[in-house]
Amino acid sequence: MNKLIAEFIGTMWLVLGGCGSAVLAAAYPELGIGFVGVSIAFGLTVVSMAYAIGHISGCHLNPAVSIGLYMGGRFSSKELLPYIGAQVLGGIAGAGLLYLIASGKAGFEVGGFASNGYAEHSPGGYSMLSALVTEVVMTFMFLIIILGATHSKAPKGFAGLAIGLGLTLIHLVSIPVTNTSVNPARSTSQALFAGGDAIGQLWLFWVAPIVGAILAGIVYKMMSPEND
Repeated sequence: MNKLIAEFIGTMWLVLGGCGSAVLAAAYPELGIGFVGVSIAFGLTVVSMAYAIGHISGCHLNPAVSIGLYMGGRFSSKELLPYIGAQVLGGIAGAGLLYLIASGKAGFEVGGFASNGYAEHSPGGYSMLSALVTEVVMTFMFLIIILGATHSKAPKGFAGLAIGLGLTLIHLVSIPVTNTSVNPARSTSQALFAGGDAIGQLWLFWVAPIVGAILAGIVYKMMSPEND
């Protein structure tokens, strides 16, 4: 239970910090954070939680990460569904807190609420195929970073930085395409509040990250047979 509580809190922080920076700060050009600031915010949520709860739950914060670690031989199958449930609920809690804060301003409209999308709901107008390829590849690379940085032979104490910086880079590349998911829990939490097409397109932001994570787990296991 302590692991599940840690995953709930960590995923809540990822959504509140990352999506919150997009909804509350990036909406105001005079604050100057833009896509770069949002990318850094997502990275910082992972870095901060890696050192806060990594020793408790492993700090997955993401169903795709849990699945990728399972495929890479680093995570137990019996913990997989409970972890995913805690992550999704934590993401929804984070989005709920963000909604309470954002709706406190006069004239608030929920809009896209930092949800993910493709075609007309892509920030840059990218197609469904572009979104699918982006989410698969970016999640694949994210899991390769995680599996490598947390290996017993990797430099100790730096995994959180590598993973957080990796997520920052992923956002810098893919925000224009999909508003960056690589995390079904993060996508689900925002879609529930944005509604409409964000719900209709949510399938892609479950399927693509999971496919990318499964591929990464298989490939890393082949590259590095000394898994632990």
